[in-house]
Amino acid sequence: MGNRFARVRLEAFPQSLEHPTLAFLHEYWHRKRGQRVMPSRKDIIPSEIKEHLGWVIMIDVLPGMTDFRYRLIGTLVTQYFGWDATGKTISEAWDKQSREAVNNVYKLLRSISESRMVMSVSGDTDWGDIGLEPFQSIYLPLSDDGENVDRILHAFVFNEAEVLLARQIAREKPTKLPQRGAPLGLPAH
Repeated sequence: MGNRFARVRLEAFPQSLEHPTLAFLHEYWHRKRGQRVMPSRKDIIPSEIKEHLGWVIMIDVLPGMTDFRYRLIGTLVTQYFGWDATGKTISEAWDKQSREAVNNVYKLLRSISESRMVMSVSGDTDWGDIGLEPFQSIYLPLSDDGENVDRILHAFVFNEAEVLLARQIAREKPTKLPQRGAPLGLPAH
C-alpha cells in the first residue's frame, strides 16, 4: 500500500490474533468451514456470534468484483468511523475519501476474493480525511458455491475506551485563539 499506509500491517492466514473478538471469529470461521476451503454465509449464525456483532461488517462481493456492498455494519464500527454505510457500495461509502484510500480498499477486497485467503490488517494511518486511530481487523471469505467468494465476514476492532476518550478530549479542548490585544495565556474579557 502507498506511503500513507506505511503503518498498516497485512498478514495472510494469521496464526494468532490478540483481540478476543478477532480470535473468536477466526476460530469460528475455521470450525464452520470444516473440510471446505471456506464456509458459506448460511453457516454464519448471528446468535452464535451475538456478543461480537458490534464489531462485525458483512460485505457482498458484486459480480466481477467491480464493487463491494456493505450488507451490515456493526454499531461499534459505525461509531468509530462516524457514519453508517450499510447498504452502500465501496464507491458510494468512500466517495469523499482520497482516490488512494479507495483504491487500497478495492485492492484488499479483490485480493481476498481472488485468493480466498483470510487476511489480518492492523495499524493506524491518516486514511483520506478520516485519521484512523489504532485498529485491528480480520477478513474471512465466504462462499455459497464452495469456490467463489461472494461475501466477506469482516471484523474491525479498536480500543473503544481509549479512542472515545481521545475524541472527547479533542472535542472539549479549546481551539480559540486569544482575541487581539489579550495577553497570551489569559482569556479576553
